[in-house]
Amino acid sequence: MPERDIMRSTARGFRRYYNPEIGDELRMDTNTNVLGPNPAAEEYIRGFRGDISGYPNTYSDGLRDALAGLHGLDRENFVAGNGSDEMLDVAFKTFTEWGDGCAVPVPSYTLYDYFVRVNGGRVLEVDLTEDFQLDVDAVLRQKARMTIMPSPNNPTGNTFRQKDIEEILSGSEGMVIVDEAYVEYASGSMISRVNEFDNLIVMRTFSKAYSMAGLRVGYSASNPDVAGMMNCVKIPYSLNKLSEGAAIAAVGDQSFIEASVGVVREQRPRLAEGLRRLGFEPFPSDSNFILAKCPVDHAELVSRLRGKGVLIRDFGSKRRTENCVRITVGTEDLNGIVLGKIEEVVSECRSK
Repeated sequence: MPERDIMRSTARGFRRYYNPEIGDELRMDTNTNVLGPNPAAEEYIRGFRGDISGYPNTYSDGLRDALAGLHGLDRENFVAGNGSDEMLDVAFKTFTEWGDGCAVPVPSYTLYDYFVRVNGGRVLEVDLTEDFQLDVDAVLRQKARMTIMPSPNNPTGNTFRQKDIEEILSGSEGMVIVDEAYVEYASGSMISRVNEFDNLIVMRTFSKAYSMAGLRVGYSASNPDVAGMMNCVKIPYSLNKLSEGAAIAAVGDQSFIEASVGVVREQRPRLAEGLRRLGFEPFPSDSNFILAKCPVDHAELVSRLRGKGVLIRDFGSKRRTENCVRITVGTEDLNGIVLGKIEEVVSECRSK
């Protein structure tokens, strides 16, 4: 068997991403939309009669036009592709050199480290404050070639203060990515301000509020010069015809997004209160999930819940989220099921 020394040196420490074997468990671990598939996208797919023998549009111009209309920008502000993960990869490939330092907040999205390292960069970890906000001075001290921050933050759920983001943008000589994967559930987007900053890249996805994770559609917004550089680096044709057409249809049906956001804003405080009653300590959230400190061992909680048919995400072994789990906000019925199963597990753990 070949040893790992045949791998690129920056990739030898990688392990595969979270990939549980799935049966009929209730998935409250991925923060996808609990209302089900996007109806406009589904309708488009059912009626699709496109020519699959030909390539899609090279740079997804139709989707970029739809996004320009949605956000009040121009087509040339956007780069579209195969999920926002591709957009992250393109940003690092475009704006970082081998060995560049890249500032990543802790805790935050686990794949940021991967994108830095796979592109030959150095991860510069910067702890968030005690209330999970940006430490602006600490971020700027890194003098990073790239700074990345998700707002709302994953896994903590809170948005970062806009004045802190602006201060980092103004004080940084490198590029700054604001990952807004969950922004539909919150407020304070930076996307309307991409023309104000030469170093701002905003990332968005169709996987969460738009409920299209299986189609892998994402995009970035920035000033046209930055977007143009990224489009020169992005793999041509990376977004297929079916996914692009479905995304265009979904952009045209904002009523589904509004309904999805409404459910989360109604049910999020109810889920948090239910967790408190069971002895958890939920952190404030502006997203469609809640991070909570467990009253029992996190690993046992997650394992026993899985045995009862419910999946949640375990963050309890990571620094700054010790003994914590992340739970997707569901409908009233789904939250009732989850809380009921959690209550059973907590009772079992305490009676051992």
